Amino acid sequence: MSTAGPDQDVCIGLDLGTSALKAVAQDRSGAVLARASVAYPTHRPAPGACEQDPADWQRALTQAAGQLAEAVRPGRWRAIGLSGMMPTLVTVGHDGAAAGPAVTWQDSRADDLGDELRERFGPDELYRLTGQWVDGRYLLPMFARVAQEEPGRAAATAVIASAKDYLFAWLTGELATDPSTAAGFGCYELETGHWSAGVLAAAGLRRPGAPQLPEVLPSSASRPLRAELAARLGCGQIPVVLGAADSVLGALGLGVREPGQIAYVAGTSNVILGISGRLVLDPAHRFLVTPLAEPGRWGIEMDLLATGSALTWLGRLLGGLTAADLVELAAGTDPTRAPIFLPYLSPGEQGALWDPLLHGALIGLDLSHGREHLARALVNGIILESRRCLGVLDETGGFGDAVAVAGRSASHPVFQADLADATRRRVHLPAGDDAGDSASGAALLAALAADGRWPVDAFPAPGTAAEPDETRARTWDELWVAHESARYRLHPHLTPPDGA
Repeated sequence: MSTAGPDQDVCIGLDLGTSALKAVAQDRSGAVLARASVAYPTHRPAPGACEQDPADWQRALTQAAGQLAEAVRPGRWRAIGLSGMMPTLVTVGHDGAAAGPAVTWQDSRADDLGDELRERFGPDELYRLTGQWVDGRYLLPMFARVAQEEPGRAAATAVIASAKDYLFAWLTGELATDPSTAAGFGCYELETGHWSAGVLAAAGLRRPGAPQLPEVLPSSASRPLRAELAARLGCGQIPVVLGAADSVLGALGLGVREPGQIAYVAGTSNVILGISGRLVLDPAHRFLVTPLAEPGRWGIEMDLLATGSALTWLGRLLGGLTAADLVELAAGTDPTRAPIFLPYLSPGEQGALWDPLLHGALIGLDLSHGREHLARALVNGIILESRRCLGVLDETGGFGDAVAVAGRSASHPVFQADLADATRRRVHLPAGDDAGDSASGAALLAALAADGRWPVDAFPAPGTAAEPDETRARTWDELWVAHESARYRLHPHLTPPDGA
């Protein structure tokens, strides 16, 4: 239970995202009192490389906390909760500082090493143990690439950590990870809750002198804020709650936490996450299994890699439009008038496909097409890949036909209507503007850890909803056939199903 004084009635949520650190201050009712966001750069020093400087995260956190303090005095803060992008590799030296730049989840340079680890251990057994189809975007293959290309840096690495782990250590002086973030290493056993000795051996990390992995603690575990930072922020040595992966806390912020519910959170990537009350695996490894912040609950997760980032990219090409501008431009355009856009721009795709060889393509352009048709084509592609993922949940069973959505493109009414029609599901946006982001989920988890219960009215009520229309749904069926036909036609390594 909380030992906070009566004036300490605000929890802080911090989300270390792909492009910015977002922060919220929420009171005991779960209402958001203040928000802040501080961006940091991503560096691309080589083909496929995506790196960030962990010092930029620290500066962003300090600045965001300062912005919150202007609205809500730090003396009212009683706990801080964390959320973070994953998997993002930080090599931590013996002095606790980052040894070299962080390697973000968008980095594709370790794809071959991910395949190698999977095949060396046995892909089906690795998936059975970890619930992950481990590729080059997991921390073990990422570190294997560092060891190959930068042996000096690898030798200086004492601990392999994820981004949120490193931030927790900077705030508290103790390095630890939670089960959902541990899943992004590629060696966390779901049933035992321990690191797999066999996978670590296959990755070459059982030899003497090899880097260690953080201790795995519950998402609700907390440690006091370091005295030096507490003095700088003016909030006292309040608890810092370890938190969870951004996908997990994005769903929590939406109020999606009961078995059978589905969250759809649109950001740099789009996350489709269904809640299960039991550990279930897919023989075709089309989804990941992510331990949730509440013990005994599991996320059936599929992540579309290039969605928000693809909208931002196309918006720049079309004259400096924002992602929101692009979705608005698409909204006024007939979906059937657009060319086909295969939205695999990362390159490769996870989602329900897990194919690093997929590449983006625009098919069927002619002189009648304007920029609105290109915008609509990309939105179509994202909707259709979302249909694929939600179809996997249908096959898995146990999930309802409603989808709670939040974030960027998903907040647009036409996007919601398209998603409802293409998937024949009810798509709803929770009431209010504060639902569905990972920072809010982190603040809610901090409140749970501090008080032993969820805040009153913590989870948003249902808001506007889009109901599927059968006539429009049949149009999306035709768009789906064309989308799949193009995917097989342009990727010779794929074998189309019978009849396709």
